[in-house]
Amino acid sequence: MRVIACLLLGFVAMATARPEETEFKLDVVDIKHKQIMILKLLNNIMGPVMYKDIEDIGKNFKIEDNIDMYTRREVVKVFLDNLKFGFLPRGEVFTLHVDRQLKEVVTMFHMLYYAKDFSTFIKTACWMRLYLNEGMFVYALTVAVRHRDDCRGIILPPPYEIYPYYFVRADVIQKAYMLKMKKGLLDNRLCDFYGIKMTDKDVYIIDENVFDRRVYLNDEDRLRYFTEDIDLNTYYYYFHVDYPFWMKDDMTNKLMNRRWELTLYVYQQLLARYYLERLSNGLGDINVLSWNKPIRRGYWPWLMLHNGIQLPVRMNNFVIERDNDKLLTLVMNCEKIITEAILKGYIEINGIRLELTKTDDIEVLGKLIYGTIEKTDLTKIQVDAYRYLLILMKAVIGMNTFTADKYFVVPTILDSYQTALRDPVFYQLQKRLVNLMILFKRRLPSYTHEDLYFPGVKIDNVVVDKLVTYFDDYLMDMTNAVVWNEDELKKTSVDMAFLVRKRRLNHQPFKLSIDILSDKTVDSVVRIFLGPKEDHLGRLLDININRVNFVELDSFLYKLNTGKNTIVRNSIDMHNLVRDRIMTRDLWKKLDGITDMRDMLLKDWRNYHTGFPTRLLLPKGRVGGMKMMLYVIVTPLKLVDNVDISILDVNRKDVVRDFRSTVLLDKMPLGFPFDRQIDIAKFFTPNMKFLDVMIFHKKQVCDMKTRWDRYVLKNYDLVDRTFINDNYFIDVDIDTKIDRNINLFDM
Repeated sequence: MRVIACLLLGFVAMATARPEETEFKLDVVDIKHKQIMILKLLNNIMGPVMYKDIEDIGKNFKIEDNIDMYTRREVVKVFLDNLKFGFLPRGEVFTLHVDRQLKEVVTMFHMLYYAKDFSTFIKTACWMRLYLNEGMFVYALTVAVRHRDDCRGIILPPPYEIYPYYFVRADVIQKAYMLKMKKGLLDNRLCDFYGIKMTDKDVYIIDENVFDRRVYLNDEDRLRYFTEDIDLNTYYYYFHVDYPFWMKDDMTNKLMNRRWELTLYVYQQLLARYYLERLSNGLGDINVLSWNKPIRRGYWPWLMLHNGIQLPVRMNNFVIERDNDKLLTLVMNCEKIITEAILKGYIEINGIRLELTKTDDIEVLGKLIYGTIEKTDLTKIQVDAYRYLLILMKAVIGMNTFTADKYFVVPTILDSYQTALRDPVFYQLQKRLVNLMILFKRRLPSYTHEDLYFPGVKIDNVVVDKLVTYFDDYLMDMTNAVVWNEDELKKTSVDMAFLVRKRRLNHQPFKLSIDILSDKTVDSVVRIFLGPKEDHLGRLLDININRVNFVELDSFLYKLNTGKNTIVRNSIDMHNLVRDRIMTRDLWKKLDGITDMRDMLLKDWRNYHTGFPTRLLLPKGRVGGMKMMLYVIVTPLKLVDNVDISILDVNRKDVVRDFRSTVLLDKMPLGFPFDRQIDIAKFFTPNMKFLDVMIFHKKQVCDMKTRWDRYVLKNYDLVDRTFINDNYFIDVDIDTKIDRNINLFDM
């Protein structure tokens, strides 16, 4: 609670603070000015433009008069043709899974991406902010900022602050509206029941009470603290932004090498991390989704979008609609073709043969599963195949957005990358797809002793601190979920700010120490994995069944010296982890005093857009401890060709870059050595070590639960309402004496 109090004191000081009305100069390319402009473009996205400089730039810019300001004229022509025909109207719900909306938003991205300079980029963005759909604009701008070289170093507001409707329960947003309509005047007892607190500066904190389980449908709902975690869903959303399935290879930058292998690996790691959380809650393996059986586990999102549309509920034992038979047949045929291609070792598309036999061919497999095959033959014919299999599968399960109305759709929880991880069926669906990768890896030979052995190097000892998890509170800014009034728009700041208090999983900081003996000085790669030792029934797991359940905790390059090397890794500094993201209001405040934004990026905002939440590094575990295994392996560095090793220098300031995986610099496959079938007789070498560990969960009292018990269970818990005293079994109103002389038929 001390942490919450400190956050409140800091937030109170900024609740009434308004961003400086800095006039943006288009000829200035300073990173600070760029940052301010992006924040203005994404502030209060569902409302009208409230910054005069953005409005003036947008109204005075004519795209058709500035075609030469884009590097590809054909992109502008396609955009203008779409504009004449009509884009998705403002105020409507945007989803990538509607074919027409996907094409429209890609043309918007192309306009932003192919702008010749930052000035044209900003002018185009201001024009789009004024006239095009809000959801499309946010998506196109986000992807463009992440991929344009002149936008490097810009911090994007978290998606849960831009559009809170995907991250905050509908009842919490309803309470915020009620507060705003009544100008904060609520009954004290009602505020206590709802968990509403007000600070001195009109900042309202509303609890999202996780103990209100009225929408829980099955035992899968025990995992909501994990699947609905805002940082986990942000991680998945930003991964899609960095590696969009629709983006062609000729647009990707040099840091996107091994793009499809990384995509497959991220999905496999999400499944493994989800499985560890299932074990923590006594649940078993992840079932593979079947097209011919009902979906046993339903899900009630309890989310409502800005236009009043509620994300649909899928009840238990949901039967896939037979109206989707054509679509279902298409999905099954695509899966069959890919499976046969893996077994044959190749696939032919329009006469073009693509191999699926070598390690590097996983890039082809990734495109077949999650993207489209784009290959140009001698006649320059573009080949497209298997249109986004994942979208087709989601359409079969959901409301069939694939063939739905061109505009007015009701997206399911699976149709948005900000929400897909919430639904248990997402993991069943992904397991079906990841099994294709596992089948591909099964056809590759197991690693030999020479592949695994590091001559002259031995892991002597591994020591790790006690691993303890717990739940804590977090304040999320949800002010943009409530409509701003006219006075607030004029002064570009709100009179009432709203925060939602969420419960989230966390762990105590820990250190991991590795002693490595080496007979030479050599560059190496250290990989650290965490995996289960037993299944949910307490049975030991076979390594070949269990290898896909290991989560990569850390991976890094290390120069071994001759003799003993002691490596100490702190949990908060492990590779590609991100701490709590800064509130946008706090970022506005920091910008006033920042002289060099790169210092902030290196110190406080490292891995801001790419990092996995450091809080979720460990699964919840159990109160009495959950048995796990830690695996450490050291291998020689086999550096990939034509790579700039300086991108890993944490002290460089000349450029800010994000890099998702250290092991992408190594030629060994992602997930090595657990990515292939293990030959036990050849697997164990001195340069690897298994370690048994226990993960303990520390239970804590939460005021959300005590308040819920006080108000709800007071009237509904029958045990508490039953009156019991000493003569409970003695004083009765009926005559217990039996007269055996009475004829029962005479009574």
